[in-house]
Amino acid sequence: MPAFRSRSAALLLPCLLLAACASLQRDPLRADGMPSTPIGSVQGHDAASPLVGRRLVIEGTVTAALTGENDRFVGWFVQDGGDDDEASSDALFVRATPEVSLHTGDRVRVIGRVLELDTGRGSHLTALDPEAARVLGPGRTETLVLDAPPADWSRYEGMRIGIGRALTLADTDDIAQDGRALVAFDGPLWQPGERAAPGSDAARAIAADNARRRLWLDDGRIVGAPALDAGVLPPGYAQARSGSTLEGVEGVLDARDGGWRLQLTATPTLHAAAREPAPQAGDASDLRIAAFNLENLFNGDGHGGGFPTPRGARDAVEYQRQQAKLIATIQGLKPDVAALMELENDGYGPDSTLAQLVEGLRRDGGDWRFVATCHLPCAADARGPGNDQIRVGLIYRADRVAPRGAAVTLTGGPFDSGSRVPLAQAFVALRRGRPAGPAFTVAANHFKSKGCGQQAQGADRDAGDGAACWNALRTESARRLDAWLKTDPTHSGSDLAVILGDLNAYAEEEPVRTLKDAGWRDAFAVAKVARPYSYVYKGELGRLDHALLSPRLATQLRGAVEWHINADEPLSAGYRAGADGPWRSSDHDPLLLTFRLAPAR
Repeated sequence: MPAFRSRSAALLLPCLLLAACASLQRDPLRADGMPSTPIGSVQGHDAASPLVGRRLVIEGTVTAALTGENDRFVGWFVQDGGDDDEASSDALFVRATPEVSLHTGDRVRVIGRVLELDTGRGSHLTALDPEAARVLGPGRTETLVLDAPPADWSRYEGMRIGIGRALTLADTDDIAQDGRALVAFDGPLWQPGERAAPGSDAARAIAADNARRRLWLDDGRIVGAPALDAGVLPPGYAQARSGSTLEGVEGVLDARDGGWRLQLTATPTLHAAAREPAPQAGDASDLRIAAFNLENLFNGDGHGGGFPTPRGARDAVEYQRQQAKLIATIQGLKPDVAALMELENDGYGPDSTLAQLVEGLRRDGGDWRFVATCHLPCAADARGPGNDQIRVGLIYRADRVAPRGAAVTLTGGPFDSGSRVPLAQAFVALRRGRPAGPAFTVAANHFKSKGCGQQAQGADRDAGDGAACWNALRTESARRLDAWLKTDPTHSGSDLAVILGDLNAYAEEEPVRTLKDAGWRDAFAVAKVARPYSYVYKGELGRLDHALLSPRLATQLRGAVEWHINADEPLSAGYRAGADGPWRSSDHDPLLLTFRLAPAR
């Protein structure tokens, strides 16, 4: 019997060993008995983990589940108690696999291999590709509160953090598109070129400070996370305006698309920025001059058909909404003369976009007229100024001002292909239907955009200094415009002139500095307006829209204002969303200048 038992055990031993091996293979955490590695050691101090490719074990608490947009970004954030290394993160992303399922709040032990996930535009997320996991019991994680932007956000990658102060909404357009909003510590972000010459040490310092202070809030990735939608905004707001603030921001930090995102785990409190009222009317004797980029006003065939057009509204309903919003804007500004940009270049007949805009203004009150580059009535095939799809325009109140002489244009060089052809007209103010005061010239302009495409060559290519493409062409446009206006092309006999329009350059970029160096005065600097802006691009404020005055006209300026009805507004306030009123009638804010013209000397 003993021999039999011994022989039976010997026969069974391989089977038992095989079963044990199979069991251990199914549970790698029991197979190797590896000690856990502190997550800080996995994260390390560089952009990539020093342990990429290593098989190891971590322990920590599951702080959040990430739903993601594809299989690469589905998983969990696991955070441990720290390793006393302040320079490394204490959290790690664990990818979801068919073999592993974790739950928020559990303390877990996970075995897997370290990898770096490419999360787009140069961003990476240190992660663990897990083989197995075991729940050790309930976990506990403290929320780390930050009162200031850190010098290095990677120190907190994957960690649960709260923001101990209000954050400023810098850009909200992405809320509707993919559930994220750009916020900033310590107030708004500014375009470096608005405050310093591109390429300068000062401009680089502003750009670096912007990068340090910016943070994306994301609402669509954490299971059970609140949405930044109408449910958390005050009644009447579909989305928040830029400049609003958020308090009580909490979430888990990850890197995505070239920036740092906080995956929200709690509903923040929104303090919505109020909309600005229309500029005050001022003294009835003041001259009011406005400028406004219409963001591609195209009217199809002028009879309700011809849509979609190359730009602007996609159908007749959208066009009617767009025109109504633009009319509401112009009515709110109450200008005597207005320079317009991004107007369809389709002539001056009754079916033209310009004529129908003016007719809409006349229906709402006021003897509105437009300036033409031909003798009215113009020929049916008349276009211009220029051959671009869009042009500049000038409109005026005939009961307040009267044209003096013919309109003039500047062609050649950068205005043949690139910058739109400038349009200038001399006017005189009217009082009781008679001329009162000196003549003045208004020049409407729209310089070449910053977009590069395939055509920018040589000095027009992006130099990487923030000025983008076509800076040389815009600068040459400024030189030629200055030289032309100094010849008094309208034959006004007056030294009162204003350059208005979208110059597609910020205040300290070369095209604007060229005009200021030539003696033209920035109306907002003359009026001592603090921190002016008319455009928001990627969450950064600046001015593409300018008003530059001849020295004598600068002495007669009474005020300058930008009406912030567009740049800060979300897309939901625009005509494509069906919203009423002047809000988001364009992507540029209009500007308004007031003057009290002294008699000619």
